[in-house]
Amino acid sequence: MLDLQFICENAELVSENNRNRGVDVDVARVVELRGQRGELQQHGDALRGEQKTVSKQTGQAKSQAEREPLIARGKELRELVATAEEQLAAVQCELDDLVSQIPNMSHPDAPVGKIDKENIEVRRVGEIPVFNFKPLDHVELAEKHDLIDFEGGARVAGSGFYFLKNEAVFLEMALIQFAMNKLRGEGFTIMSTPDLARQDVLHGTGYNPRGEETQIYSIAGTDLSLIATAEIPLGGLLKDQIVELEKLPLKYAGVSHCFRTEAGAAGKASRGIYRVHQFSKVEIFGFTAPNLEASNAFHAEIVRIEEEIFQALRIPYRVVDTCTGDLGGPAYRKYDLEAWMPGRGDAGEFGEVTSASNCTDYQARRLGVRTRIPDKKGTQFVHTLNGTAVAISRALVAIFENYQRADGTIGIPEVLQKWVGAEQIG
Repeated sequence: MLDLQFICENAELVSENNRNRGVDVDVARVVELRGQRGELQQHGDALRGEQKTVSKQTGQAKSQAEREPLIARGKELRELVATAEEQLAAVQCELDDLVSQIPNMSHPDAPVGKIDKENIEVRRVGEIPVFNFKPLDHVELAEKHDLIDFEGGARVAGSGFYFLKNEAVFLEMALIQFAMNKLRGEGFTIMSTPDLARQDVLHGTGYNPRGEETQIYSIAGTDLSLIATAEIPLGGLLKDQIVELEKLPLKYAGVSHCFRTEAGAAGKASRGIYRVHQFSKVEIFGFTAPNLEASNAFHAEIVRIEEEIFQALRIPYRVVDTCTGDLGGPAYRKYDLEAWMPGRGDAGEFGEVTSASNCTDYQARRLGVRTRIPDKKGTQFVHTLNGTAVAISRALVAIFENYQRADGTIGIPEVLQKWVGAEQIG
């Protein structure tokens, strides 16, 4: 979340940022509530101060006649204090709720727009394949080579679930091995994360675990939810901790299952395994020193790694600078990699395969992850960043569709062949 004092001192700037992101939060009400909170705190302190004085006077009274009015005033003060505390709690609750809805500030250079169509292309890498035959989409290819069982997945868990089969299973494992080895070589600590997280950790990382618009599967009768990404447990790893400055940046890579309700997802572009309820992913996460120089440098490192992974897979892609309306609440700036998918749309389209976000101190403030800066009093909130090394389902879509051949076979990227144990499918 944003610092409350920053919000109140920059109310118009915060309101403009909300408008650019398509978020409707009453910032003026936040300022008003902060003022009310201060008045109620002062009023409560004054009442408690009088309580102490009256209590002392009651103990020093020499007669019942002197004590009776003091006892009556003491009783009245207890009721007034209880009322003031109730009022303060109500104001604090409304204030916290509104502040939690305010997104992070946006990078000054982030394109202003409402939807992903307004993202700006930064660069393209790789040659888009030209086929001398009509290319199939990944669903048709999977059926041809018995790689995915959608009907079995639906029988077991419902629509949006699936079984990977045969070479697709080995490709999943190969993609994970390739990405994890790449990140280990880049100095990241490799983690296998829990698939569940507490509600305060989800909230801290910016995910809404409850409510109509949530994308999260919650476990009834508990405060646990299935994670949508390893960003959630990796972000919660240092919750309420103080990290020594000289240990930053801390670089983690986590492999996990990811679970998403994907409410409202539909259409041909979401067909097959492009948008599903469960998939595996290797996630990048970092904690840096609390300044933009440090976090921007780490952000560039994440994007470089993501690009190098898809360059090694020899998948054509483009990098886009994400517009304000498509950033997501915690992100200050976000870049997406979109891979070319020949079977997407009517004649092939780019589809998102990775993202990389600098969240500055937005998540750390919610999670309580801090560091000490020499010559400064107290502690400061670190910066956090996250990115996708490889989301298996979408990587498989890109591989199947780009590596298909006229004879019906599917090539396997050279960097994955040693783990798959084959050069092609079919």
